[in-house]
Order: sequence, then structure tokens, then C-alpha cells
Amino acid sequence: MTGRELQAARRHLKKADRVLRRVIEEVGTYQIRYRDDRFLALVEAIVAQQVSVGAARAILKRLLDHYPGGLTPKGLMTSAPETLRAVGLSRQKTEYLLGLARHVENGAIDLASLATLDDEQVVTTLTQIRGIGRWTVEMFLIFSLRRPDVLPVYDLGFRKAVQRAYKHRKPPEPEKIEHLAIPWRPYRSVATCYLWASLEPEPW
Repeated sequence: MTGRELQAARRHLKKADRVLRRVIEEVGTYQIRYRDDRFLALVEAIVAQQVSVGAARAILKRLLDHYPGGLTPKGLMTSAPETLRAVGLSRQKTEYLLGLARHVENGAIDLASLATLDDEQVVTTLTQIRGIGRWTVEMFLIFSLRRPDVLPVYDLGFRKAVQRAYKHRKPPEPEKIEHLAIPWRPYRSVATCYLWASLEPEPW
């Protein structure tokens, strides 16, 4: 999304939902931090699975410090699993990252071509890789492919943000959020990012 599109999204959301209007005004100046390096975006999303935001950032920083010239699939594949484990990655995530690197390096997954696919096609393509589920792809769709209308209803942080903003007693179920978010279309990604930002500047 361009800056102009983001402005249009904010105008639409503020008009469509009075609660979101308050959230957007309270968050104030906010820019979505996009990840243009698609391989790194997927690595980052895998690292962030089921850990706190702070832990994910610390692990990612230690991982990237091993590759001062930039993290590439080939560079990751040449790393010993023990090296990856030493930065704080679990055995399972180490296997996931190495598997992702192999898929990209051998051409089984063409990251450049993903932009030509619709959202569900991207989900189908990437979830063929072990360790990549729907949540990981949704993060990739929002933050790397810049898709404007993604709704990650199974993200606990997002559900907690909805709970707080809409004054629910507990995080609402995915079906309830899907109904709530109907007026947000076609900018559900932007609404999601503002709700995340109401709790945490960045979700992962």
C-alpha cells in the first residue's frame, strides 16, 4: 500500500467504525513497517511464532548478527544447526528455517512470483513448507506483500486488542471478529495494524 492508500484506509475506517476512529486517533502518527525482503520476512515470521515480541526481536537480532552481509537462503543453508540453536532458536524452528531456505534456494518456492497470486493462493503455496501455517502467511501478506484486506483472527494479540477496544470480557472468538470486521473491508489489514499498535507498536 502507498502512503495515499493508507490515508484512504484511515479515512474509511474512521467513518465505518466509531471504536476504530477512537483507536486511530489515540494511536496517532503511525507507519506500518513493511518488510520488502521476502525471504527475511518469512524468517522473521517463523522466529516470531509462539514467543513474545521481545523474545522474537532478540533472537532475530542475534541471528542477523551472524550474517553481516545480509541473510540469504544459501547463507542460511550453510549454517550448522548448532549455530542457529545458539542464537535462541528451538530445534523445531531451526528445522523450519533450514527447510524454508532449501525450498527457496532450489526454486521449489519462487518468492518473487507470490505477488501475482491472490491471498488464498499465497496461503496454499507457502503452507506447503513445513513450519509455515496460516498465521505466518498472514503476517507475510500484511507486512511483505502489503495486502490491504487480511484479517488474522487467530492471532491472540489481535484478539486481545479487539477485546480491549470493544470492551469484551474476554478475547472474542474468530467468528465474532469476522462479523465485527465486515465494515472494515477492504482495509482490514490497516484496522488490524492499528489495533495491534494500541497494545504494542509492532506485533512481532
